[in-house]
Amino acid sequence: MDPLYLETYEKGLLEERVEQAREILRECSLCPRKCGVNRFGGEMGVCKTGAQAEISSYGPHFGEERPLVGYSGSGTIFLTNCSLLCVFCQNYEISHLGQGYQVTPEVMAGMMIDLQKQGCHNINFVTPTHVVPQILAALLKAIPSGLKVPLVYNCSGYEEVSTLRLLEGIFDIYMPDFKFWDADKAKRYCKAPDYPEKARKALREMHRQVGDLQLNSRGIATRGLLVRHLVMPDNVAGTREILNFIAKEISKDTYVNIMNQYRPCGKAFEYKEIARPITRKEYIMAVQWATEAGLERLD
Repeated sequence: MDPLYLETYEKGLLEERVEQAREILRECSLCPRKCGVNRFGGEMGVCKTGAQAEISSYGPHFGEERPLVGYSGSGTIFLTNCSLLCVFCQNYEISHLGQGYQVTPEVMAGMMIDLQKQGCHNINFVTPTHVVPQILAALLKAIPSGLKVPLVYNCSGYEEVSTLRLLEGIFDIYMPDFKFWDADKAKRYCKAPDYPEKARKALREMHRQVGDLQLNSRGIATRGLLVRHLVMPDNVAGTREILNFIAKEISKDTYVNIMNQYRPCGKAFEYKEIARPITRKEYIMAVQWATEAGLERLD
């Protein structure tokens, strides 16, 4: 199965998408924050990113989900900054403090080709939402150099459907988080009361584009939707409701990673209710809820 972007490129549509996405930066509305700033003019919104993308690091990663890691690793590119900014972010130095450096499309394209040469099964863009135009511009450079592995859109779930539609026929694998079911919780921890609504719409659009996760004969992901959910203390995330939504509104065949690695990071200690790791009992309950909802493809 060839990556989707090759056909889009051959049809001459990728260059059009690059221009459409870049135009959004003049009055930025890439994400639901819709800051309206002119990023070409040096203005910056919530994501603190201008016209150029910034990268913290890149390389083969073996800590991702099994269908992405396979036997040679997932080729991760960690983008600096973020448009959601959870107070408990486990990559706080990158997302909040801006640890990273600016790169041109040519440099990012070189990273993609390097990761492919190292044998990585995919190119995994971590926190790509605020730099979609820059990623597309880099892809335009990478394809003539021989890029041919699937692309992964590894995001927070806080997405604008209009932006996702620019990515149709380009990204093979969508890997969103679904962090919060309750608007009040999303407001408290992310200053984004519209997060639950935006995440539900985003998951529907992603599934419409790529469907359920498909694996090749070696168990490596080639296309589809993979959803992550982080179990949090005292069920502040609304885990049961999220899992029921995925099963009923997306697909019972959705590949879901119910993550147990929550620990207080960033500013989490300022919020008493999330200032501790989760318990074994809390995680077991989350898995039980997934089973009750009819979800069977659990990482």
